[in-house]
Amino acid sequence: MTSIPNASQAAIIQDLADVIVANKAWLSEIDGKIGDGDHGSNMAKGFSRAADRIAGQDITLDAGLLVLSDVLMSEIGGSMGPLYGLMFADMAGAMQGHDRIDADLFSAALNAGLQAVQGVGNAKVGDKTLVDALAPAVAAFDAAMANGFAAALDDMAHAAEAGRDSTIDLVAKIGRSSRLGERSRGVLDAGATSCCLILTSLGQSVRTRLS
Repeated sequence: MTSIPNASQAAIIQDLADVIVANKAWLSEIDGKIGDGDHGSNMAKGFSRAADRIAGQDITLDAGLLVLSDVLMSEIGGSMGPLYGLMFADMAGAMQGHDRIDADLFSAALNAGLQAVQGVGNAKVGDKTLVDALAPAVAAFDAAMANGFAAALDDMAHAAEAGRDSTIDLVAKIGRSSRLGERSRGVLDAGATSCCLILTSLGQSVRTRLS
């Protein structure tokens, strides 16, 4: 079990949409404590629209991620849509033209997505953003690759969860919530939470398709 085909992977985008829609209320509840409270609704709208547009189509995973990117960047409000849009676009770019996606290529996609996110706002681990889930997850995947693709995906998910949970004790340093200072402590970061959901869902979807 070392790779998945790039072709015919619209279902992976549907899996991502399903988990975001299922957690719509929770994401908005978290966001409402130190933000605008619309993160869940915006994300659910974008992901579900993308899934609807590729439903029934025989498209590659990178093409599906590009559809998702386009929708998030152009059709939903808030700051997170464009940020995730850039992440998915660069992940798709790393996969484009490849017939199969193995651990090395998946790592390249993850690292491209991380670089895209950090290139926009220069966020780093500890700033209470989605990077607190994304960066440790990418590092964990890369560190575990020698143990196999499946094991690396498992470690990625566990690191994303730990990164998400770490944001409870952090003070926001970037974005609107940074204006709250110490009052932002004690609450999960909505971006780190949605990023964790995305990474764990993506990991599970890929893992079940390994051959």
